[in-house]
Amino acid sequence: MLTAIRGRATGALVTGAAMIAALVGSAAPAQAHGVPAPPVVLSAGHVDVIEVEYEDGELELGVHDDTVEPGVHRHHSEVVFVVKSQAKTTVPSGSAFGFLGAAGSPVWILPQVENEDLLFAGIATEELEEGVFDGDSVDLTVQQLVSAPGGAHVAIYTEDLFGQPTVLANSRNGLPDVVDLPVGDHLHANWAFSKPGVYLLKVKAGGTLAGTSTVVESESVQLRFVVLP
Repeated sequence: MLTAIRGRATGALVTGAAMIAALVGSAAPAQAHGVPAPPVVLSAGHVDVIEVEYEDGELELGVHDDTVEPGVHRHHSEVVFVVKSQAKTTVPSGSAFGFLGAAGSPVWILPQVENEDLLFAGIATEELEEGVFDGDSVDLTVQQLVSAPGGAHVAIYTEDLFGQPTVLANSRNGLPDVVDLPVGDHLHANWAFSKPGVYLLKVKAGGTLAGTSTVVESESVQLRFVVLP
């Protein structure tokens, strides 16, 4: 029995390593002379998976990595986010959580409350100043689940003090979904994945400049997640 358990554990590690290696290869940006740079693989600690900035009249999306000291800014093309096996749980009972799938079915969740073993995935607008955008807010558009395991879905949601969810984005009922983000803020949410595998999630930000009808939008970026079994 112990041999069988060890075999399953080893197989899971090999599968996880293979998924990360596959995505690392596809995510690696080219350096000088065409030599790919190895992406940064993040699997635990605080990271703003989406940081919205406004500089020189342009909205930009980046990653703020606080897993190192001091924290550093990174481009999405340089980063792979890993959802470790410890994130695996089951869909709660009750109709409020039906957007995640059938009650009791497996789901992998990066929680909105910090767990030191997992990524603590934030969305930050702290670099945006008041008075720049209409309503002091910008929109985050979750545009498309570009790639995922067959039949898999992604959901981003928050829970209140009573454990009741508010869905921000959910590929199960179709994308795009738009999330309103106040400027100067920092949001933590639950990031849920229905199957292990590789996910590419396309997002962009936009906003209307205060006192005008001018809309500014960021370029679209892809968030790259590897969910381990």
